[in-house]
Order: sequence, then structure tokens, then C-alpha cells
Amino acid sequence: MQHNSSAAQQTEVRGTSSILARGAGMVTPAVSRYRLRPRLVRVAVSEIPLATRRTRQQPVAATEPAIPSNFLCPISLEMMKDPVTALTGITYDRDSVEGWLQRGHSTCPVTARPLRAEDLIPNHATRRMIQDWCVANRALGVERVPTPRVPLSAADAAELLAAVSAAARRGDAMVCRQLAAKARALGKESDRNRRCLAAGGAARALSSAFLRLVDQPASFGGALGEILATLVVFFPLDEECRSHIASPASLDAIVSILSHDGEATSKSSAAVVLREIASSSDSDPECLDALSETNGVHDALIKLLQKPVSAQATKAALVTAYYLVRGSDLAARRLVDLGMVELLVEMLVDADKGTTEKALAVLDSLLLTEEGRGKACAHALAVPVLVKKMQHVSEMATEFAVSALWRLCKSFSGEGPCKAEALQLGAFQKLLLLLQVGCMGVTKERASELLRLLNGSRDGVECIETVDFKGLKRPFS
Repeated sequence: MQHNSSAAQQTEVRGTSSILARGAGMVTPAVSRYRLRPRLVRVAVSEIPLATRRTRQQPVAATEPAIPSNFLCPISLEMMKDPVTALTGITYDRDSVEGWLQRGHSTCPVTARPLRAEDLIPNHATRRMIQDWCVANRALGVERVPTPRVPLSAADAAELLAAVSAAARRGDAMVCRQLAAKARALGKESDRNRRCLAAGGAARALSSAFLRLVDQPASFGGALGEILATLVVFFPLDEECRSHIASPASLDAIVSILSHDGEATSKSSAAVVLREIASSSDSDPECLDALSETNGVHDALIKLLQKPVSAQATKAALVTAYYLVRGSDLAARRLVDLGMVELLVEMLVDADKGTTEKALAVLDSLLLTEEGRGKACAHALAVPVLVKKMQHVSEMATEFAVSALWRLCKSFSGEGPCKAEALQLGAFQKLLLLLQVGCMGVTKERASELLRLLNGSRDGVECIETVDFKGLKRPFS
């Protein structure tokens, strides 16, 4: 009997294991099914609430809706924002098809038939369908495509520019200011409008209007500044435009805008226009000569750097100063006398990359003069700044920093204060690393010569870090 009872128990255990492993569907004794049923029921009941909670906590994410194929531009394969239809019957997004034409194509990308920008017609029906579809799928994260503005036509641009010229001839500064502001707003609204106005001669009309209004004192407060701000939108200037702006009367007016306290936009635009005139010196040297001879231009640049109105204006002033210094020793000495060296050194302490490159370029040019080198050597931050800027800014910054430090160390015989200070600040090690990493041309030559200059003064000099300018032997000025 015991043997039979043990066999029955083993049969029950095997039946239980089989059910747990493979599930139902196996024929088992009635006793085994009876004993297992309550346990299986308890397991299932205990797991149901947990499964329900997990389902509620993790809702199924909504999928992005598929964009209808007729809403996609054949060029960009993206949903159209401003659909236009060509004479070929194909609808494109305006930006895509106009970009296609600007890249030199003259045929429809789909049909290969002739295509012109003038023949593109706004497809309002398709645009409204796209907008309705966006609204219907807003719950799925689709944003509504805004209604595009009507682009400027060539006729509208010509009419606006003719009105600017007419107002300038009449001497009506107020109307001229309003029209210039309208042209600026249209040009900044879209690249298509800007190209349309530029093709219609916007820069020529504006520069001519500026020249006509410079003799009117009432124009300085608003019209001239607005014209300059609008003119910046339509750079670059051709030779005729530069002749208008580089005239003595126009340059005097621009310097006056820079020198006097006024709207930041006007001052910034005046600085950018001066940069455009100065940077054209390679192709039009007469413009730079006229700028150099303008009374007060150096003072105006110094004032703009001392009291900056925008990062754009600061960088424009530095570029203008660079061309002035490069073109005239007299301009370099004038800027040194006005404190440009000290101003640049202090600016370089925490300037961004673009400002650092431009400030170092101007400083390196000023150190060509004996007066400039004397001012730099006397400034407590000059050598530390140059040593620091030799690395971790850009190749251009490295080039000018090495050149400027080379000029300082080369100019003084014997040990020289600049050599000793440069060695203390780790210039020798940085120059070695610079040559090992690799530099080319003039930078390599001057870095090698600077190493030779510093090598004779290395004995007994303790190097210090220049990251935060600690350990200087003389106080900051």
C-alpha cells in the first residue's frame, strides 16, 4: 500500500510540473487537476490587477500622421509652406523651386520644360488644403502652416525705389526715411524680396539718396541713419554706390552719426558701412584714402570701441581700423596716441573668437610703430594676453599673437622686460608645442625666431601659468 501511495504522489508531482511547464492540454488524473486548480486560479487573479495597472501607466504613443503625397514638394520632398504652380502644371514649394532656378536651372525638374520665376502662380487651393489638414491633425503634434506673405514683384520694387529717389530729390527727409524703412522691412522679410529689390537697384537708389540728404541738418536724426540701416541689407556695394558713400560729404555725415549719441541701430549701421568702404581698398584704394582723410574718423572708432553698441559694430570698427592702419603710418600713430593699444589689450582679456582675431590683427599692425611697441610694453596685460592667445582660439589668432609677441621681444636689446615676462608665462614651452603640432609660413618663421630670442634668457626664470594671469610681477594698470 505504501508503495502504491508513493507512486501516486510521484505521479501527481510529475503532473504538476508538466502543467506549469507546458500549460493545459495534458490528460492528468482527476485528483491532480483538483489540487492544481485553486493554485492556478490564485496566480491568475493576483496578476490581473498588476497587468491592468501597467496598461494604464503606459499608454500607446500616438504615431505621426502620414503626409499626403500631393502636399510634398517634388524638389525638397517636404510639406509645402508656400505652394506655387508652374506653367507646366507641377506644384512646388516656392523656396525650393526658386532655389532651383537660382542654381542655374531653367527647366521644370519634373517635366524638363522651360521654367521661369515670373511664371510661378500661388496655389491657394493647395495651401488651404494643407492648412486644413494641419488643423485636423493638431492633436498629433502637427503645426499649422502660416499663410505666406505675398512676395514683392519687380514692378513693386521699381515703384518703391523710384519713390525713394523722388523724395530725396525733393529733399523730403521724412518721406525718404519712411520709404527706406519699408524697403528694409521687405528685404529682411524674405530672401526673395531682398534679391528683387537688389536687382532693381536698391543700393544705388539708397546711396544716392544719402548723398542728396547729407546737406540737410534735419536728416541726421532719422533719415540718414535709416538709409544706412537699409543699405546694409543690400551689400555688397558696387563702384557707383561706393562713390556716393565715400564722398567727403557722405563720410563726414557717417562719422558724425558715429560720434554723437543716437540710436544704436544707426551707429551700428554706420560702422558696418565704414567697414564696407575700408575693406574695398584692394579694388578701390581711393575710398580708403578718402576715409583716412575724413576728420574725426579715428576718434569715432575709438569712441565706438570704448562704448560698444553691438557686437557687429565692434567688429566692424576693428576691421575699419585694421585697413586704416595697414594703409597709413599716420593713421597708426594717431590711433596709438588715442589709446588704441591699451584699449585692444583690455578688450582681448575676455573677447570672443571673432573679436579676438580682429583685435589681434589691429594690435599686430600697431606694433609696427615704435610708439605702439612702447605702449604695449608699458601695459601690464599686454604680454600675458599675447601668450595666452597663442593657443586655443584659432589659427588666425595664433598667427597674429605670435607676430605681435615677436615684435615686442625683438624690439628691445639685451634681456628686455618683455622677454623675461614671456618666459615666466610659459611662452617658450607654448612655442615649442606650436612648432611640434605644426604651423606654416610666416608664423613658423617668427615662432622659430622668437624661440631663439627667448632661449638666451631662460636661465633662472621660473615659469608660471597664464590661464588666469596669476603670478605677475607688476600690478595691473
